[in-house]
Amino acid sequence: MDNTQLEEQLKRLLIVECDKEDDIDWQSITDDEPLFGQKSRVQMDSLDALQVSLALQQHYNVRIEGAKDGRRILNSIASIAAFIRQQQ
Repeated sequence: MDNTQLEEQLKRLLIVECDKEDDIDWQSITDDEPLFGQKSRVQMDSLDALQVSLALQQHYNVRIEGAKDGRRILNSIASIAAFIRQQQ
């Protein structure tokens, strides 16, 4: 799987898991835009983070341990992709 394929899959997964299909087009999400906080268009919350973590575990067989690591890893599409590549 090449770099852009993984990022594209993650954007689609994020939109579905966070139930944002009506709000944001996955293609408009940049790899390094923040997924949490006021400046985020996605505006993930802790429930979204849990759902995305579980989906990542199912789809990519990676496990995010702890809230601190989760916040760092789930910061952006780029940081999620880097974590997956590091784990595989």
